[in-house]
Amino acid sequence: MRFLSLFIAALISVSSALPALHAQSGGSPIITYDSRFHPVLAEKGMVVSQDYYASEAGLEILKLGGNAIDAAVATGFALAVTHPQAGNLGGGGFMMVYLKSEDRVIAIDYREMAPAGASRDMFLDGDGNVDNRRARFSLKASGTPGTVMGLTQALSKYGSLPLATVMAPAIRLAEGFPMSWALQASLSRYQQRLGGDPVTKAQFFKEDGSPYQHGEIFRQPELAATLKEIAANGADGFYRGWVADRIVETMERDGGLITHDDLQNYVVKEREPLRGTYRNFEVVTMPPPSSGGVHVIQMLNVLEGWDMKSLGHNSANYIHRLTESMKYAYADRSKYLGDPDYFDVPVEAITDKDYATSIRERINLERATPSTEIAPAPSLPYESNDTTHFSTMDAAGNMVANTYTLNFTYGNGRVVAGAGFLLNNEMDDFSAKPGTPNAFGLLGGEANAIEPGKRPLSSMTPTFLFKDGQPYMAAGGPGGSTIITSVFQTILNAMEFDMSVATATARPRIHHQWFPDRLILEPGHSVDTRQRLAEMGHSVSGLASFNEGERVLGATMSIIRRPDGLISGMADYRRPGAHAAAF
Repeated sequence: MRFLSLFIAALISVSSALPALHAQSGGSPIITYDSRFHPVLAEKGMVVSQDYYASEAGLEILKLGGNAIDAAVATGFALAVTHPQAGNLGGGGFMMVYLKSEDRVIAIDYREMAPAGASRDMFLDGDGNVDNRRARFSLKASGTPGTVMGLTQALSKYGSLPLATVMAPAIRLAEGFPMSWALQASLSRYQQRLGGDPVTKAQFFKEDGSPYQHGEIFRQPELAATLKEIAANGADGFYRGWVADRIVETMERDGGLITHDDLQNYVVKEREPLRGTYRNFEVVTMPPPSSGGVHVIQMLNVLEGWDMKSLGHNSANYIHRLTESMKYAYADRSKYLGDPDYFDVPVEAITDKDYATSIRERINLERATPSTEIAPAPSLPYESNDTTHFSTMDAAGNMVANTYTLNFTYGNGRVVAGAGFLLNNEMDDFSAKPGTPNAFGLLGGEANAIEPGKRPLSSMTPTFLFKDGQPYMAAGGPGGSTIITSVFQTILNAMEFDMSVATATARPRIHHQWFPDRLILEPGHSVDTRQRLAEMGHSVSGLASFNEGERVLGATMSIIRRPDGLISGMADYRRPGAHAAAF
């Protein structure tokens, strides 16, 4: 009887709290629970990233009074500690910043640069073929890193807190944090590759060479020392001084190209963001050397000419239109995209709505167009997909969407001796030989050929949406060549179907990258839909044949500011350890 009384009292207590979940002071609904997927809600700020510790680091800075840029920089440095698969000091990326007070978007390009000693044919063997081992796993594969200068410059220009304050969580984590399940699994999976270099092995594994187990304290004292140097001296703490010495010593010892001059000559570029429209939304995204922004706008322009909503989300006719649009975008990518400082990228032409109309008119709504009728067919290999993205938003309406990477999972697998961080293998993102695909299965030509000082082409696609002139969504994600299509579908779900950020993220995705001529469907699409697409001439595949057993396409980390003023976020469940931190 006493138990029953306690149970009834608990029910009354819970039911009395329910109106706070469902209504705000004016009585309008905050959120309804009539969907399978529920976002995290916040009033004052949010950080969404691929790692729990990193999201909480960003949230710590928001709670100290920092803005979205402060939180983003804290998250970026923390990911270098707790998510070394892609979070980094030795890589590079793109950051989109929206300043509400100025109603201004800044596109920050801190992509790696080819060292001065790089040359067009540096990865070709004596027979003129690409030596993939050299292009992907040697120290020659490392471009001059941009992350440290990108993050510190963003903070100094657009943040509000001191660098030492913003970096304090990352330094604390480098001094020791409990090993997460996700990092334990990743290090175990890549133990053989990482164990091939003594310095890297000592960084990530115990003295006896065994992996750390979940919950064990993982300490990185050399990385902590590097972070402290940066916190004290800013970018000079990385590009000059003892950290720079350690980088150059590592290069000289094992045949790498990066010199002191390369480090000191590195520059961050602030570029004019790309702007497009879809219905009543404005899409603001990263320009080249990102290819993602150009092609997201291009594909949206194609779709805008059809009544997509009436087709039904993820119906065969809906997917057919998405797929055909993707083919044309990736074909254009192979020929026209590169570093705009070295190649005249025809951005306006590709993102022109009249050009989209011409593509739309060529698309047969009943049959798939073979990729061979769009461009010559190559043979494309396996693609790695470990990039990482984080989004932040604060109470004032400032937003950040940041994507950065080492290229492969753990880059080229080489840690800088004495400094504790991994190096990238981004030189493989250039076209080592025009017409030959890189490790992501993507073709490139003269526009993306190797040249000293040049930045390699990237699929990273940090993106903002604005609705009725107001900040609405910050989005982006990892996934190699699938980044573009994952971000494209996530924002399309939000714009066309008014989905919550959780539902827009969780819905099953598709991917087609022109070649191989294969439509990849995530689990969740119906058998009838698959059969109908096959009847339309699509070569329909599951993910097992796409990425060595991978079962997901991308992993978007997105935030939406709702009309009621609440901030809603979703850390994509497709990647383990992802976390939306809110207050």
